Amino acid sequence: MPTPKQMEKLAIEAARRPGPSTAAPDAPLPAEYWESVLKDPSADETGAQKRQRRLSEIQRHVLRISCRRCERTVEIQKADAVRLYGGNALWKDVAQRLLDNTCQQRTGRHEEDGCWPAFETP
Repeated sequence: MPTPKQMEKLAIEAARRPGPSTAAPDAPLPAEYWESVLKDPSADETGAQKRQRRLSEIQRHVLRISCRRCERTVEIQKADAVRLYGGNALWKDVAQRLLDNTCQQRTGRHEEDGCWPAFETP
C-alpha cells in the first residue's frame, strides 16, 4: 500500500500525462465516419424497399424475422429459404409465412390471429 505522499506523487504524474483523446458528446463526428455511412449500400434504402427485395438480392446468409406480438424470432438460412420458396420470392412474404407456420397466438378471430412481423435488416 503506497503512503499518502506516494499517492499524491502518483496523482500529480497522472494529471500531467495526456489521457486518451475523447471527444465531447456534442462534438461533430469525423468525416471518415460519414463517408463510411454514405458508402454503405443499404444507406439509400427505406424499410419498405428492404422488405420488397427478392431473396436472390439479399446478401446475408441468415435471414431473421421477429414478431412484435409474441416476441418470437425465427431464423432461416438464405439457401434454405431459396430452396423452399424460390429465389424470386419477396422477403416480406417469406418472413410472414415463416411466422405464420409456427404462430402460437391463435384466438379464433381472423383479424387477431397470426404474428406481426418486425423486419430486421436482411
